[in-house]
Amino acid sequence: MAEQVFTWKHHPVLGDLLARAPQMPLDAGRPVTSLHRRLAQLTIEELFAPASMVDHAMARCCLAGLWLRFNFLESAHRICQDLPTPSGSYWHGIVHRREGDYWNSKYWMRRVGPHPVFEPLQEQARRLCEALGSDASSEFLCRQARWDPSRFVDLVEACVFRKSQAVQLALQVQQSEWDLLFDYCYRHALGY
Repeated sequence: MAEQVFTWKHHPVLGDLLARAPQMPLDAGRPVTSLHRRLAQLTIEELFAPASMVDHAMARCCLAGLWLRFNFLESAHRICQDLPTPSGSYWHGIVHRREGDYWNSKYWMRRVGPHPVFEPLQEQARRLCEALGSDASSEFLCRQARWDPSRFVDLVEACVFRKSQAVQLALQVQQSEWDLLFDYCYRHALGY
């Protein structure tokens, strides 16, 4: 009998939390204050139970991702700034992008290096671009051969400052990015 791989998408605690998550904005947004207490009480053990967590840094990346998902950027920042790993740098770059600190976001994205989620993210972004359409600022998503996180930072900045009409596209790509990165960190925290 094959061993069942435990995923975050079927975790009762995460399922309950994420069912109450609003769409992540491209900017800082407003923290979901009704869930602050629940997030603050969430332990790493609870986040991964009943499975056993084997990579503490990846588990902390997941916590940073959850705080970010609910627009608590300062809490996410405190966690990921102490994670000198490619995934920690990636979360850090996303936090700065959401804060509107675009230059700093690009700095952290350069520190990530070639992350394993880039390839599936590039493919998802291409499909979303083809389905939703693009403007001059987002056309690169339809044709890029590999994911360029700095160009995505530029697109988000253009959307936030209304220099691009590709807001829905950027929002959906950002959600795909969060899902892929969280999944990667969750699986690696469990040793998968």
